[in-house]
Amino acid sequence: MPLSYRNLDEHAIVRTLERLNRRIDERFGGRGLAAVCNDLLKVSHLHIARTEALARPLFGLRALVGLILLAGGGMLVWLVWQKVRLFGIDPEEFNTAEGIESIVNIVVLTGAGVWFLLNLEARIKRDRALASLHELRAFAHVIDMHQLTKDPASDDTTPSSPTRDLTPFQLVRYLDYCAEMLSLTGKLAALYMQRLRDPVVIQAANDIEDLTSGFAQKIWQKIMIVRASEDTSTAPA
Repeated sequence: MPLSYRNLDEHAIVRTLERLNRRIDERFGGRGLAAVCNDLLKVSHLHIARTEALARPLFGLRALVGLILLAGGGMLVWLVWQKVRLFGIDPEEFNTAEGIESIVNIVVLTGAGVWFLLNLEARIKRDRALASLHELRAFAHVIDMHQLTKDPASDDTTPSSPTRDLTPFQLVRYLDYCAEMLSLTGKLAALYMQRLRDPVVIQAANDIEDLTSGFAQKIWQKIMIVRASEDTSTAPA
């Protein structure tokens, strides 16, 4: 079966995360960033399973809704028939306008109940997707915390300044790994947007992609500063 380049491949995302996890572990195995990437890799399998489950219909719920609708339809027919029969038995005991209004109220309430039941599956899937997207949003903030203190080295330090024990090359690699993790977090969020056409879920996934892109932009600004500093230090006098 040929590969499709029109949709995100969840297995390709996992393979990329696995490779990134090995790269981080080989270079920064003793740091917290390696643990975060390893945790993100484990969570990615859970999110892929969740998106696949959300794409499948809830047959049990649909069967239950169908039974309720059939029972409600039968009840509606019985009530309408009772109203019509009442008109034929004793019209003086039942005002025509009141009878019509009563039937209309029954139809409106039944329609509202039908709409609620038909959209129940979509609301359940939306709630599950939003809960998972919230987890990915938290992951993005965790990744951003790891790069927060990784600023280009400065001679103007204080006793409370963060420890800067990375060479410029290592610092660039560290920041680059953070940017890649943020990008892959955004891709995991996009899987929910791909599986569900719910506008609320799509907006939430877009918000996470905007969040990760904003964090990555700050990281690339740091990388440019480090590279500019290296160019300056290596320039001939």
